[in-house]
Amino acid sequence: MAAGENVQAVDLAQLPVPQLNQLRAQFEEEEQMLTQSLAQLKGVQSRFIESQESVLKLSKKETGKDVLVPLTSSMYVPGQLANTDKVLIDIGTGYHVKMTIDEAKGYFTRITEYITKKMEVVQKNLIEKDKLRQVTTEILQLKIQAQQQQTAQQQA
Repeated sequence: MAAGENVQAVDLAQLPVPQLNQLRAQFEEEEQMLTQSLAQLKGVQSRFIESQESVLKLSKKETGKDVLVPLTSSMYVPGQLANTDKVLIDIGTGYHVKMTIDEAKGYFTRITEYITKKMEVVQKNLIEKDKLRQVTTEILQLKIQAQQQQTAQQQA
């Protein structure tokens, strides 16, 4: 929502059953999207943590040491470390930056902290949507029960 936009509270108990059903379905869909986003953020976070650990391991190795260099996710070729003072870091969307070991450590620390904060925001939104869905479901069930009782009374 844009800043300054008017937001009106809606009393869920006043909504008819079809609108409550639609609202509950919307909350469920939003929950699924937030859950998927959270899972993706966790995956990205774990990849950055793995990269940080690799940089830490690399900083302890010596120039000229034998290593396996990945060409693809399943194909490696033998190689030797030529320079352990600088590393090439993938910063996303195909861009790579040459950094010192200390710069790379700092980068990975900052990016994992940033992702962690984003995960916390998504988690809070997920909890909020879940509560809204639960409240909507409870009100929907109460309305359906009331309609069933009213129908039973009219038939009696």
